[in-house]
Amino acid sequence: MATIEFPDALIELERSAWAEIQQGTLTLNTARAVQEGIGAFAEQAGIPRYDVEMGLKRAVRHPAAEAA
Repeated sequence: MATIEFPDALIELERSAWAEIQQGTLTLNTARAVQEGIGAFAEQAGIPRYDVEMGLKRAVRHPAAEAA
């Protein structure tokens, strides 16, 4: 899959969600914001939502793999 250029705001939303997940404090509002952001970006970019979500998680949770 090609690398997707995510907007900074979407990266920050996923970083916040990932931090909350790791701390066991993920809120519905954070999860909803990420999902809405993913949906809006996928629609605007014409990329399948699944590809956007998986690419975003990979970029935030495994940045070394993205750089390789």
